[in-house]
Amino acid sequence: MLLRNGSILVSGRMEKRDVLIENGIVLKVFPEITERYEEEYDLTGLVIIPGAVDVHAHLREPGFTHKETIKTGTLSAVKGGITSVMAMPNTNPVPDCEETARMIFEKAGEAFNRVFLYGSLTKGQKGRELSDIKGIKPYIKALSDDGTCLSDLGILKEGMYAAKEEDLIICSHAEAKEYGLGPESEVKAVEREIELVKETGCKYHFCHLSTGESIKAVRRGINSGLDITSEVTPHHIFLCQSTMERNGNYKMSPALRSFGDMRLTLSGLISGFVDMVATDHAPHTEEEKTGDFDNIPNGIIGFETLIPLIYTGLVRTGKLTYEKMFDYLTYNPAKRFNLPAGRIEEGGVADFAIISPDYMHTYTKEEILSRSKNSPFIGTELFGMNKMTIVNGKVKYKEF
Repeated sequence: MLLRNGSILVSGRMEKRDVLIENGIVLKVFPEITERYEEEYDLTGLVIIPGAVDVHAHLREPGFTHKETIKTGTLSAVKGGITSVMAMPNTNPVPDCEETARMIFEKAGEAFNRVFLYGSLTKGQKGRELSDIKGIKPYIKALSDDGTCLSDLGILKEGMYAAKEEDLIICSHAEAKEYGLGPESEVKAVEREIELVKETGCKYHFCHLSTGESIKAVRRGINSGLDITSEVTPHHIFLCQSTMERNGNYKMSPALRSFGDMRLTLSGLISGFVDMVATDHAPHTEEEKTGDFDNIPNGIIGFETLIPLIYTGLVRTGKLTYEKMFDYLTYNPAKRFNLPAGRIEEGGVADFAIISPDYMHTYTKEEILSRSKNSPFIGTELFGMNKMTIVNGKVKYKEF
């Protein structure tokens, strides 16, 4: 496969290059490749970037396929330029034993991109007894009880020791429910979990941080030598309470915070105090997202808007360089969780997104490929929409 006339980042500048791919690997990157190939694509006006690696997503299969399936979710992901996805374990059944983990692992072979699994830290995600961590280890990349918020600190500490023994990362939805649902709940949970990391020495990752104080606490832990990383979501750095509407597409967990916390969370990303951006893609049906706001389930979709939101809001405005965008969307998450990452260089893995940097697009409900449509970004004007996705050297999505 030959990609002609696309722009790539070369020493901090966008320059035109031809990229030759064979067997999932980049063979050549030249200003011009004169040979002709059976499979060629003219990318004039488009930019080739590493495919995004999304380490926080809910694919809903098995158990909740009315919301999403592995096929529909990963089709939405490749539409958005995401080449690898890590799927959270709040399915039915949950991957807490070897048999279930193997079943979901095999089902993930139907995906349009690379899918990697979280295992449940506790059986049934009920927070009372550890899963068969040794049994599920061959099929997973990390452990989490995301979606249920493990509150028993004794079980959590036991899980930390078990994870350390198996060299697995624990990923935390940090929420101390006794403090309610506000910012203090997240901050208190982050602080006490950091103390347990200090005691156990395990590898730890904080999901979807949404307050400035949480980010500061994580930074203090890292500075003290702890093996901790963290993520933020696009909705927590671009939306806040004052911009939200009281409908289901604005209800998520953590909830949208104040304008001040939104700015501090964004500042934490820009300054490098946060390691990566993840979507927390959480599909729900239109019926589920309609009705009494207090009873609507938490979560929004995010695969198709991840790259354009970061590009439009941060790169195009000069707040982030392309290099930093690549770090936050691809290289940092891939390094942390030992996943493939596309590199536009000879010998690099051919996992790429091809985006349109200068064309403004209004995101619509009708174009969404996820089975669910619960996005607060419908109607948003975006640059950097993905036009083509290559996974392991094969075209998995194309608009031209």
